[in-house]
Amino acid sequence: MLDKLQGIEQRYKQLGNEFLEVGSDYQRAAEINKERVDLEPIVVKAREYRQAMKSLEEARAILEVENEAELKSMAEAEIADLTPKIEVLEKEIKALLVPKDPRDDKNVIVEVRAGTGGDEAALFAADLFRMYSRYAEEKRWKSEILSENAIGIGGYKEIIFELKGKGAYSKLKYESGVHRVQRVPATEAQGRIHTSTATVVVLAEVDDVEVDIPDSDIEIEVYRSSGAGGQNVQKNSTAVRIYHKPTGMIVTCQDERSQLQNKLRALSILRARLYEIEEQKRRAELEADRRSQVGSGERSEKIRTYNYPQNRVTDHRIGVSNYNLPAVMDGAIDQFIEELSTRDEADRLAATGADDDDE
Repeated sequence: MLDKLQGIEQRYKQLGNEFLEVGSDYQRAAEINKERVDLEPIVVKAREYRQAMKSLEEARAILEVENEAELKSMAEAEIADLTPKIEVLEKEIKALLVPKDPRDDKNVIVEVRAGTGGDEAALFAADLFRMYSRYAEEKRWKSEILSENAIGIGGYKEIIFELKGKGAYSKLKYESGVHRVQRVPATEAQGRIHTSTATVVVLAEVDDVEVDIPDSDIEIEVYRSSGAGGQNVQKNSTAVRIYHKPTGMIVTCQDERSQLQNKLRALSILRARLYEIEEQKRRAELEADRRSQVGSGERSEKIRTYNYPQNRVTDHRIGVSNYNLPAVMDGAIDQFIEELSTRDEADRLAATGADDDDE
């Protein structure tokens, strides 16, 4: 770790010199400044850590050679203060050394789809939508439905919504996967427990400049919006369906009153999906020889079970259970998110070699 810190401090100093010599090249100056600002928290902690280690060595040296009781007592007190401080600094530095996901501060597009289980799966999809909506309210994020395919009893075959707030992707990126519910459906006369599923996909919102979609790659179809039961909501053709030829992906949006707004929303969803595909390819190449402790986030993975008879929610990736299911369904999912984040950070830290005992 000390070798890495030394390299970072040297780079930080080099950037400072380059900044002074950059002259009127404002674009280069901005690039240098951004890199320097990103490194500064690590440099500050590294200097604090190095000073604490020096003080600890001095205090230990006093204990070895000093016979004066008062000085030895002062040295022992300083060692007692510095030891836990150094442990905290080491943890903070290791966390700072973990490569950051550039998408962490992005807004998110969340797609929830009913899986196996018919109407009960659609009702569970609605429950998950409500859970994430409540979580977003607690975080003071803004939420907006982009597209929905509702059934008449209050469920969703599919619902796509956007959550806007700082760090939204960093929190919700671990929610992608298959969610399973075990409960007695309201329509079950004999009280039998049914198992149903819903799939959650969390996508980082992508700017236009990040994913360019040539007009030749898409076909756009407009049609009349329709609500639950198939009744016409709009007399004009405002709904939009976009077909992406290279991938065969289809995105539809009909919730807005204008054709333009539906088109923009559909393109936004398509962009986010295409970006995620490229990210998955990149991660697969980087992690071909290892598998993350928290899973790859692929849609096929069963990540969590919501067991109503036992009042239990279990996240299978980390083996953590919560026995207050109503609170979880009301948005209290931080316990899972924080543990997943901690495990993921530790795994990525190990992959960088920053956790080696080289200090």
